[in-house]
Amino acid sequence: MTPIQLLHTAIGPALGALSDSGITDTIPARRILLAIALQESGLTHRRQVGADGKESGPASSFWQFEKGGGCRGVLGHVSVAARMRKICIDFNVDATEQALWEAMRYQDIVAAAAARLLLYTLPTSLPTTAADGWKQYLSAWRPGKPHPDTWAGNWAEADRVVRGIA
Repeated sequence: MTPIQLLHTAIGPALGALSDSGITDTIPARRILLAIALQESGLTHRRQVGADGKESGPASSFWQFEKGGGCRGVLGHVSVAARMRKICIDFNVDATEQALWEAMRYQDIVAAAAARLLLYTLPTSLPTTAADGWKQYLSAWRPGKPHPDTWAGNWAEADRVVRGIA
């Protein structure tokens, strides 16, 4: 999948679905969601690649959510649980960690909505710089093996795509 395809087929529709609940579609939202997907999966894998090189790891979707991590977070956090449950209903997904985790692998709109809601749980505004984006990514995703060397390029690519320069 290309960044432009993800933006148009998942991120935009997800933000549209969330707009009814007061979460607006903005350039900063689009940019951080795309940058995180690029960082987490390179838009290549919808399931985490394990040590064996196969898609067998515990994380699912381009945003690499784990059942007991991000899935549990968006289904249980007081500020977003009702919104996530509505997305689940709207997309015919049971509002359980297992069902959400499974659906996110193939339903990119659901995955993008969950990623936006995870960011919404943070007390800070959406970032406008790569440095602030990195901090917010670390705070929300808590990656086990962060790769700061790839973030600036992913942020720049996301910014170009969102602004229509790519």
